[in-house]
Amino acid sequence: MSAKTISIITPCYNEEANVLNLYNQVRAVMAQIGRYQYEHIFIDNASRDNTVAILKMIAAEDPNVKIIVNARNFGHIRSPIHALFQARGDAMIGIVADLQDPPPMIVDLIAEWEKGAYCVLGIKRTSEESSVMFWLRKQYYKVAERLSSLETIQNYTGFGLYDRKVVDLVKSFDDPYPYFRGMIAEIGLPTVKLEYDQPARKFGVTKNNWYTLYDIGMLGIINHSKVPLRLATFAGFAGAALSLMAAFGYLLAKLIFWYTFSVGVAPMIIGLFFLQSIMLVFLGIMGEYVGAIYTQLQHRPYAVELERLNFDTPAASPRQEPVTLP
Repeated sequence: MSAKTISIITPCYNEEANVLNLYNQVRAVMAQIGRYQYEHIFIDNASRDNTVAILKMIAAEDPNVKIIVNARNFGHIRSPIHALFQARGDAMIGIVADLQDPPPMIVDLIAEWEKGAYCVLGIKRTSEESSVMFWLRKQYYKVAERLSSLETIQNYTGFGLYDRKVVDLVKSFDDPYPYFRGMIAEIGLPTVKLEYDQPARKFGVTKNNWYTLYDIGMLGIINHSKVPLRLATFAGFAGAALSLMAAFGYLLAKLIFWYTFSVGVAPMIIGLFFLQSIMLVFLGIMGEYVGAIYTQLQHRPYAVELERLNFDTPAASPRQEPVTLP
């Protein structure tokens, strides 16, 4: 009976300073475990630096390294899921290129999988990133938990191990713009959570900006909650009730103080701007839902490949020697 295979998936975009270090650390961990064949799939999102050249050099030395080069940048959501669906392992491990997901934890992830867990998730206990950003992330997770229709997974970025059955279930969702973390929560198979302390990025700069963080944050809410839409309805009823009471109040004041009471234009202008701002906020929320529906209807591919390397080579035992740059 052949050994089981572990697939490790790493999305890349302008990570020339990190991919070789990550590869060598993952290779050393898999060689230490020793009882599994493995493949390390790097999917490059049209990097503009030497990331692809370095990956090709690694792949020429180690057939376990498989490369997908995208025709263009397909974003931080579609590209990783495309790579996940190309993996052939009995279990898949998602790990980022910047070494903020610690490769030595692979040993613990596999150990829990061997005990019967379908998902083994890395949960951030602390982080060396900006304290303000870490605090904001934690507040977001709390808000998403309260709004969601299911129990979400807090302080979880996608780092973890997933059994083949879980990946097949994710694929069956057939979602063209998937919120992977929410899918794992929705599937609900036996899951183990392992806490870790996230180190700071040592080389390169983060590719996440406020737009990408907003994108995935809003996706996490609208995919699992109707609360924002219902808040719009409740706000409409509440605003109508307050307006009616204010109108009666002004009418009563005018009847009592007919010659001295003057409404003025300031309350009208302030009220108008307030109501318009509320309407714009909820129009934006409804637009997010409409946009999500539009994305579903388009049903575009996750990524278009420019080239792929070593996928015709079967997975093998880990290479013992590290790869070095010439």
